[in-house]
Amino acid sequence: MVDDSEILMLRSALTVRSPFGDCAAALAWVESRRGAVPAEIQTVPWSSLRSWRFESDTGNLVHESGRFYTIEGIHVRTNWGFVPEWDQPIIVQPEVGVLGIIGRQFDGVLHFLLQAKIEPGNIDGVQLAPTFQATRSNYTRVHGGKRPRYAEYFLDPCDRRVHLDVLQSEQGSRFLRKRNRNIIIEARDELEVAEDFRWLTLGQILELLRRDNLVNMDTRTIVSCISFGSYSREAIGLCRELVPRAERLENGSGQMLLSALEGERHRHTIAEIISWITGLKTRYDLSVDRMPLARVRAWQRDECAIFHEARKYFSVIAVEASIGNREVRSWCQPMLRSAQVGIIAFLIKLIGGVYHFLVQAKLEAGNLDIIELAPTVQCVNDNYRHSKEEQKPAYLDYVLQVKPEQILYDALQSEEGGRFYREQNRNMLIEVEGDFDERVPETYLWMTLNQIKLFIHFNNYFNVEARSLIASIRFR
Repeated sequence: MVDDSEILMLRSALTVRSPFGDCAAALAWVESRRGAVPAEIQTVPWSSLRSWRFESDTGNLVHESGRFYTIEGIHVRTNWGFVPEWDQPIIVQPEVGVLGIIGRQFDGVLHFLLQAKIEPGNIDGVQLAPTFQATRSNYTRVHGGKRPRYAEYFLDPCDRRVHLDVLQSEQGSRFLRKRNRNIIIEARDELEVAEDFRWLTLGQILELLRRDNLVNMDTRTIVSCISFGSYSREAIGLCRELVPRAERLENGSGQMLLSALEGERHRHTIAEIISWITGLKTRYDLSVDRMPLARVRAWQRDECAIFHEARKYFSVIAVEASIGNREVRSWCQPMLRSAQVGIIAFLIKLIGGVYHFLVQAKLEAGNLDIIELAPTVQCVNDNYRHSKEEQKPAYLDYVLQVKPEQILYDALQSEEGGRFYREQNRNMLIEVEGDFDERVPETYLWMTLNQIKLFIHFNNYFNVEARSLIASIRFR
């Protein structure tokens, strides 16, 4: 049976015209909001970090309310990879946050209400955020400020249609078992649209994702969860009516649409994929013990930062922010700052007439269940500059040396600006040559986009880096 919600999503994904204006108008609106909202963000020493303190007995960095989040230490032991044991700081935030988008149909096309939002860690200030983006501490007003706008659509009973509602993980290398609720609801009635909000089709959001650091991570993770349905090979012919005449299903973005919709032609069955994941979780161990931040080995603290002695990975810093349109206008908080720009890339190959993505099973310290599925390459290249060849991530050299004509997508995308300070990764989709070896290491597997979408629909299968990159795929 065809799901009306999936058809609505697909029609929106293929629509870039809207009664509210085109992508150029949306960009002009973003620029206007950048100029209209006063914002000042700066790094400060620990001594200026208001409302936060280092505990005297543990050295953990905590908020005076006992809420929001803490920076603590963990000790990790595993039989995965080349490093069996290490310590590191990590964000501990047990609250489940809510990332929500309100949808509404205009002229038969589902539109999404996005927010021009400034987070203290954002690159370029304003980015396109979900309608509602808040932790429990925020929407219960622990900070003493106003309740976030449109909270009632996601927190209170109201007349709404739910299109998507799923828990998803955040960065497993930075958060300890952190999850957010990703939700899309469709409003039945008209609602007042505030000046920092705008209606966009899904197709427009996908077009805007071609630009660097414009659509924030929270919007990207919600978009990645959207399913367009699963169809037989014969039924795929109907999709030709949905694809613009200038496109062909055999090439380019039309081929992506085919991979997203077809549920028959795939190298591995769903049962085989589940067995592969289960086997890895059975074979590998992950032991994570929380420990005082003051006792974390190989990390140092000075008056302005907590950093690794080799100046790798990331550092913890203090930030003071003043943003004119936030529930609280001025505050301080600790944030994580990456040492370098990272690389996130999927290798894609035409197998049996359908695009397949080379998926990596990846163990990270903060994962809820040992491994999550990740892009083919997900790393900070500089961290491996002096590593032995066998210790470098598989396929990293291939990505770094790829020919320009193989690149289907290439943009800088920033991480979540509420916790990460001006962090960005190079996001890439790369089509490999026809003679690329389909045989892969045990922690890698080929999946169609349709299969990826199916697994994303459930909790904690694909990590946030993979979801962020999957969100960038457009079908026009």
